[in-house]
Amino acid sequence: MAASTAAGKQRIPKVAKVKNKAPAEVQITAEQLLREAKERELELLPPPPQQKITDEEELNDYKLRKRKTFEDNIRKNRTVISNWIKYAQWEESLKEIQRARSIYERALDVDYRNITLWLKYAEMEMKNRQVNHARNIWDRAITTLPRVNQFWYKYTYMEEMLGNVAGARQVFERWMEWQPEEQAWHSYINFELRYKEVDRARTIYERFVLVHPDVKNWIKYARFEEKHGYFAHARKVYERAVEFFGDEHMDERLYVAFAKFEENQKEFERVRVIYKYALDRISKQEAQELFKNYTIFEKKFGDRRGIEDIIVSKRRFQYEEEVKANPHNYDAWFDYLRLVESDAEAETVREVYERAIANVPPIQEKRHWKRYIYLWVNYALYEELEAKDPERTRQVYQASLELIPHKKGTSIGKCPKNKLFKGYIELELQLREFDRCRKLYEKFLEFGPENCTSWIKFAELETILGDIERARAIYELAISQPRLDMPEVLWKSYIDFEIEQEETERTRNLYRRLLQRTQHVKVWISFAQFELSSGKEGSLPKCRQIYEEANKTMRNCEEKEERLMLLESWRSFEDEFGTTSDKERVDKLMPEKVKKRRKVQADDGSDAGWEEYYDYIFPEDAANQPNLKLLAMAKLWKKQQQEKEAAKQDPDKDIDESES
Repeated sequence: MAASTAAGKQRIPKVAKVKNKAPAEVQITAEQLLREAKERELELLPPPPQQKITDEEELNDYKLRKRKTFEDNIRKNRTVISNWIKYAQWEESLKEIQRARSIYERALDVDYRNITLWLKYAEMEMKNRQVNHARNIWDRAITTLPRVNQFWYKYTYMEEMLGNVAGARQVFERWMEWQPEEQAWHSYINFELRYKEVDRARTIYERFVLVHPDVKNWIKYARFEEKHGYFAHARKVYERAVEFFGDEHMDERLYVAFAKFEENQKEFERVRVIYKYALDRISKQEAQELFKNYTIFEKKFGDRRGIEDIIVSKRRFQYEEEVKANPHNYDAWFDYLRLVESDAEAETVREVYERAIANVPPIQEKRHWKRYIYLWVNYALYEELEAKDPERTRQVYQASLELIPHKKGTSIGKCPKNKLFKGYIELELQLREFDRCRKLYEKFLEFGPENCTSWIKFAELETILGDIERARAIYELAISQPRLDMPEVLWKSYIDFEIEQEETERTRNLYRRLLQRTQHVKVWISFAQFELSSGKEGSLPKCRQIYEEANKTMRNCEEKEERLMLLESWRSFEDEFGTTSDKERVDKLMPEKVKKRRKVQADDGSDAGWEEYYDYIFPEDAANQPNLKLLAMAKLWKKQQQEKEAAKQDPDKDIDESES
């Protein structure tokens, strides 16, 4: 044992020790080693020897080796589809179709999304005239990967080559259900046209333009109808396209194609109408081709008037673009107006004038207003001299006088009117002159301090400007006026203002101050609803307290309907938020509705009969009924005493009555 161990030790080679560990003077890289090996062809293997197979045993042995090689390659990396395809093609070359199918099926289990695999599989079946197998593969392919257009093209082509037109049409229909790209629809249409099925092609076009609603597809549809001589159908398609796209998505290509179609049909008036319709609705930048074709058309078939119309249209487009870019370019408006006055109807001219005068100068400087005033002057002159309409001329002058500030404050000082103040304030608001607005409101309220609307508008202006204290002071000054035309509106606006500012205590004080002036039931109800909507802690008891206070205050009110309105509002509140005892308490306060009669007198004071009416008897009124009964008994006793006195004065009557 020791000897063998010693022998083993002797067989172990000794590790050479490197004495000099310094780097060599010449360094060799791995790239140099590889290049040198390639140059010397050190790794080139000699080609395998040619093998001649002489009997069946050698052939089977060869097949076994090749199959083992293919299987080993597949086993190493199953995801390399090229190995599967080479394997299947080798089996196909040996006419082993069943084995090749098996390999393709195994490959599809590995990667069924590989397009090449499906194509090679189906091509093998078609090459070997296995039509039903090929159909089966194409069906599986389009079911599994319906968005791969190549499968559909190959499938329909195969069916058409086999003469199975119905089968190809069925495949196309299945394809169209997936709403494929445009080329697929064109392939289906061309397929039908190859077999002279024009009606079927028209039906496909109808579906096509709805799935792909582009202008070019509508044009193709119309040209298809024109090509086959269906001119009425073609015109209908163009008209439908114009309606389909509307004014929002107008495209010059559609109108150019439509106009050229009508030109081919010698319908020149239709062409002119189409061009004018489109030019009136499409912007200049998007209508260059439209202008070009319209000009060519007029030069070919039009007269001098038509060519002038084109020139006018071009200039009109130019002016439209200028005034859109700068609405306050009054020189452009003047040029535009001169153009339309020379060649347009009165309504069109008025429309352009109205658009022009709507652009009020942004600042009140004389140099800006000077050009603007001439728009009004020209407008009035046009109405007077060209349109011959004195009434409209008068209206134009009146509108200009109301709008243009000839001398600031002069007209208001000479003739202060509500309409004049309002117009002037509106003008200053548009110009963002808020200090001037304040001064105008002050003058306005000096002129009419009873105008509640003016006070409210003044306070709203200050609120918008963020000056809350100033707005509150205006409201306080307003409610202190001795005479107001709509005090209820003013108080409501003031209360709403404080509510918006979330000033609960101020709002509560306002309600108390208002109740000192009026005990109207709507004020009480509004006060109670405010407390309820405040959302703060204790809002329900406060709301109930207000209803109780209002009920006590209104006991002596002559208008019983108002008190009933209050109690109904209180009952609605208790129905939603109160307990059973609270509801019963309010129900006990509700009055009893009683029908009564009263005398009616005519205007001359004569008796006009009796009328029935409804009265409300509240519980406290019923408690006073004993007093009413005592009064009635006193009246009855007095009547009896009077009868006794009458009996004493006429004793014979009493004797006769007693004998009888």
